[in-house]
Amino acid sequence: MKFKPNHLAVGVLLALSATAFVANAQTVRIANQGDTMSLDPHSLNESLQLSVTGNAYEGLVGHDKKLGLTPALATSWKQTSPTVWRFELRKGVLFHDGTPFTADDVLFSLARATGDGSDMKSYTNDIKEVRKVNDHTVDIETLTPFPILPDVLSLVYIMSKKWCETNQATKPVDRRKGIENAASFRANGTGPYRVRERQPNVKTTFVRNGSYWGKIEGNVQEVVFTPIGNDATRVAALLSGEVDLMEPVPVQDIERVNASPTNKVLTGPELRTIFLGMDQKRDELLFSSVKGKNPFKDKRVRQAFYQAIDIAGIQRTVMRGASRPTALMVGPGINGWTAEQDKRLPYDPDAAKKLLTDAGYPNGFEVTMNCPNDRYVNDGRICQTVAANLARIGVKINLAVETKNTYFPKILRRDTSFYMLGWTPATYDAHNALNALMACVDDKGAGQFNLGSYCNPKVDELTKKIQSETDKAKRTAMIKEAFELHANDIGHLPLHQQTLAWGLNKKLDVVQRADNFLDFKWISVK
Repeated sequence: MKFKPNHLAVGVLLALSATAFVANAQTVRIANQGDTMSLDPHSLNESLQLSVTGNAYEGLVGHDKKLGLTPALATSWKQTSPTVWRFELRKGVLFHDGTPFTADDVLFSLARATGDGSDMKSYTNDIKEVRKVNDHTVDIETLTPFPILPDVLSLVYIMSKKWCETNQATKPVDRRKGIENAASFRANGTGPYRVRERQPNVKTTFVRNGSYWGKIEGNVQEVVFTPIGNDATRVAALLSGEVDLMEPVPVQDIERVNASPTNKVLTGPELRTIFLGMDQKRDELLFSSVKGKNPFKDKRVRQAFYQAIDIAGIQRTVMRGASRPTALMVGPGINGWTAEQDKRLPYDPDAAKKLLTDAGYPNGFEVTMNCPNDRYVNDGRICQTVAANLARIGVKINLAVETKNTYFPKILRRDTSFYMLGWTPATYDAHNALNALMACVDDKGAGQFNLGSYCNPKVDELTKKIQSETDKAKRTAMIKEAFELHANDIGHLPLHQQTLAWGLNKKLDVVQRADNFLDFKWISVK
């Protein structure tokens, strides 16, 4: 069958052609299946958004090519007491508009990231107070000892207090409510690249920051980031030379791209875990045929769903081997993961059917499942397969698949009964997943992405102890216990860790981080 692009795809390719470099070999055109939803660095805790905006904004600390912690806007940090961290700030740093970076910007940004509308509260929920010592020194006091605070702050990007006040952007863009402000469409950070132009869902153009405080190793002067949702169009754009780098490469096209004389696929394990969540709080589900009660409050129902999912089949037919089935909410590479615990319950439709019958649903029930179709590798197809698996035990899934631009605001409002999510712990430590995904939900940021409101007070108690424990053996034992409790509860339905697949022109040198962040400063054109 001959591929026939739709009108949108043609428009995307024309837009890419218009930005194609004729003589300038230092322009790089990047395509992704989705767009960053905003330029506001506090508006959405999603890795694509943080990766893209992280080229214009920076945190107090950053990560090197191997994900080690490295100085960024802070040159050093130390604990002055068990609950106080002192950060020495970098001098001579300018925001893109020429405003000097000072301690006032740190105080403002951490308060902004904690405020209404922020999606970064799970990173700041244990900060008690931020104090200015002088123009280039701040103290951050936490509620309890917090030995991994520098790691936690790596994705809390610093904004200009003056710029936000001048542009009425003192509060984050609230994606749940559809509220926008100047920070949605403009960026004023300290990072190695400036935003020159932003056209949502069309393209975002970055240019090299000539006044950057640090070293930019690559030679790229301009980056044009374009969303191309259609897999075939994205692959065609790479093979035709319309784009220089794109991701993800559909698993079925990896061999084809590698066979191209000018392109290759860069693959590697990703730290992200893909899982399904269920509303375990409401007395009646919002979107289900069951009235007067919530079937997901019954562990037998949750376990039935788990054991009805043929994860090996998904790995084989949907992911074509480019995934690693998991029983945990974190994978290899995350501190606290152990192979010993990473053993899934067996796929067993008969056992699942019996569990449903024992729970009082011998004929199953209907429930709506919310899924994105442009965020994770083969996300829509995974959800279709899960729906087909569940049909075998009598559960009718009403599948609601949509672009992440509308999907995330919906599920972040908890306007869902059954949903898909992916998570990469920003600290590369199990505490991050425990605090954001498994902790009982509060109004300060704990459980901010626990969208089904799973709650086990014992897991909460362990999570708080894990945060402050400095003895590695004790801490590891507590992580293991917390994971065991969550697994026994069937708190979520973990699926797999997906494999990274970036397609790129062979003339590019790039650094592929396991958290799927792409740093423009490390891209070079040969």
